[in-house]
Amino acid sequence: MQKFAPSVLVLALGAALAGCQDQGPQKDHVKINKNPYPSTYAVSDSSSTLITNATVLTGTGERLDAADVYIVDGKISQVGKDLNVSADNTVDAQGKWVTPGIIDVHSHLGAYPSPSVESHQDGNEMTSPNTAEVWVEHSVWPQDPGFNRAREGGITTLQILPGSANLFGGRGVTLKNVPAHTMQGMKFPDAPYGLKMACGENPKRVYGSNKIAPQTRMGNMAGYRQAWIEATEYKLAWEQYDAAHAAGLNPDAPKRDIKYDTLRGVLDGEVMIHNHCYKAEEMAMMIDLGKEFNYHAGTFHHGIEAYKVADLLADNGNCAALWPDWWGFKMEAYDMVQENVAIVDAVKNSCAVVHSDSDTTIQRLNHEASKVMHTANRKGFDLKEQDAIKWITYNAAKSLGVEKETGSLSQGKQADVVIWDKNPFSVYAKAETVYVDGAKVYDRHDDKYQAVSDFMLGQR
Repeated sequence: MQKFAPSVLVLALGAALAGCQDQGPQKDHVKINKNPYPSTYAVSDSSSTLITNATVLTGTGERLDAADVYIVDGKISQVGKDLNVSADNTVDAQGKWVTPGIIDVHSHLGAYPSPSVESHQDGNEMTSPNTAEVWVEHSVWPQDPGFNRAREGGITTLQILPGSANLFGGRGVTLKNVPAHTMQGMKFPDAPYGLKMACGENPKRVYGSNKIAPQTRMGNMAGYRQAWIEATEYKLAWEQYDAAHAAGLNPDAPKRDIKYDTLRGVLDGEVMIHNHCYKAEEMAMMIDLGKEFNYHAGTFHHGIEAYKVADLLADNGNCAALWPDWWGFKMEAYDMVQENVAIVDAVKNSCAVVHSDSDTTIQRLNHEASKVMHTANRKGFDLKEQDAIKWITYNAAKSLGVEKETGSLSQGKQADVVIWDKNPFSVYAKAETVYVDGAKVYDRHDDKYQAVSDFMLGQR
């Protein structure tokens, strides 16, 4: 067999491709802007703060008694006992508890805001089984009073998701829970986008009732597979175009489709999957679907039967965002155990998360985690506060792909911090002070730090 030097092969390939290209000067390279609506969020305070004498839960499995947290330039600088530092502000937290800011990975605030009227129902584009082209951030109303109520419960970061009527519901967005007049003023800088998917009853009910596929679970699966086939072809077309242009040829750019921009983002590892999925066998199928099309199945939300496949989830690196005790409201939510979160959490390399999916439960996500801890311990588990806090801080940040930035009181991370008046897993606990990037955004004892949305001003 005749062998050619690599340079000869490149020239031969270039000549072959050139024969298929338009002649003349090379056209400008068409590039897709992957971040057309960038965050405008900015840290609002650069002063230093020293919180002293607190019981500190780091979010990484540690509990430190009579400890200090030192915040400098919006970052966690030091955590430990008797820190010998000076600060612009010193807070004596004797008898109080300090945790990372709470993170809710499943919220619809802003897209289904209060008041809940028809004009505000902007979270579910129920027009096609695949609406991957929509971005929920374009529905977010920053004046939703729910953001303020959530902040009062210690929520510093939250993911807003579109609804679960469709196989592909659209992109979610991760927000900093700070008062702002625009969505972009809340947008978590450089946080990965998420793609909402949904298994089971919702898509087959919404579309099957209108005699439109999917009408069954097998129809759901066929719809996913066809979409990923088309997304793979779209990705390949753009890669071939980029390669040809880089080689000096003069190709025409493929036709742009924002639906497939999102699906391609998943295939490229840039967009994370967040899948509304209750049943064990469907979670297993979604993992296999990801393997078929070479993407990661991401986080399973609600996951009533996650306890049945806890080993599989851990082995595949899937987080499971779960409720402590919501179940039985439809057939796919029937087979529940109240130790679900704890069973998932007990497996090595697991990622158990407690989420809300509620504009009221988000206000007390610490109590939701507490319910899991106490229920599981009555059944023989040995969970402590330093274990349970991870479900609403570090693990939640990992689910959103922002664990390097937030989710724990670790040196260099964003100073998203909550001071609680007592053990946050007590039903009587209240968040006293909340910091985002070291800036105080809520103080229970100071009206200046109790934001009121423009909508609520003047309301009676």
